[in-house]
Amino acid sequence: MQSERVLLTGGAGFIGAHLCDRLIAAGHEVLCVDNYYTGRRRNIEGLLGCRRFEMLRHDVTFPLYVEIDTIYNLACPASPIHYQFDPVQTLKTSVHGAINMLGLAKRTRARIFQASTSEVYGDPTVHPQPESYWGNVNPLGTRACYDEGKRAAETLFFDYRRQHAVRVKVARIFNTYGPRMHPNDGRVVSNFVVNALRGNPLAIYGNGSQTRSFCYVTDLVEAIMRFMATPDEFTGPVNLGNPAEFTIRELAELVLALTGSRSKMEFAPAPPDDPQQRQPDISLARKSLNWEPSVPLEEGLKETIAYFRHLLAA
Repeated sequence: MQSERVLLTGGAGFIGAHLCDRLIAAGHEVLCVDNYYTGRRRNIEGLLGCRRFEMLRHDVTFPLYVEIDTIYNLACPASPIHYQFDPVQTLKTSVHGAINMLGLAKRTRARIFQASTSEVYGDPTVHPQPESYWGNVNPLGTRACYDEGKRAAETLFFDYRRQHAVRVKVARIFNTYGPRMHPNDGRVVSNFVVNALRGNPLAIYGNGSQTRSFCYVTDLVEAIMRFMATPDEFTGPVNLGNPAEFTIRELAELVLALTGSRSKMEFAPAPPDDPQQRQPDISLARKSLNWEPSVPLEEGLKETIAYFRHLLAA
């Protein structure tokens, strides 16, 4: 593979940091951009001594003028706690960030990857969710800043392709977990693991029967790399996630068993517009990328628990 100059926005975040590792290992030069709103320097500190890696503190809502071959646009807070803290800024990050990165791709003729999300499907009425499903999103709710921001970003990507022939790739990423997750991001896996290790109650919103599908981060990064290696004609959107479906209560019970914790489960009212079912149809990824997840939930949780154990001890 030929070495490329790669720009990765949101590169100090959970998924971004793992992708930085993979791109450096593949021999590329990586410019990692992050404003550290949710990203953390510790996630990429192992790369700071590498001559092919550069870190730039920058907010993607402002233009960036660099020479680049490939862009991975991952910049946006992705957990409800973080994206609802400043919903206007969240929407600006998705929309203005997409416009700025697409403009850069247009000028430099770079390929550009957009990290979209399963949240574009909202609280789905179709199960599992294929890429052809248009979704069931509340545009006025507290989650809309993220859901509609990502939907608008997808629109921009395909309009830039049609109008300016920008080479785009759009992936809809489902629940992903693993080491380097933020301990206070409020996502269900990190929330359960951290509270179990601390002996705190595990908060379950609703009755715990709502479902999620959990993809280990290395599986996701492999899928992204394969997607970017496909011909330009294959733009997506493509679902990337693990089709194995678990209830939230099943996840809590598994975390308690693997941590050996005596924490209790506590039930609370479900937040507004919380999806009741979430499971990707990955038929397109299987066919076009020759990819499917290989890390079982129990194995991935063991690695994640070990990471958080070390983090809390430190």
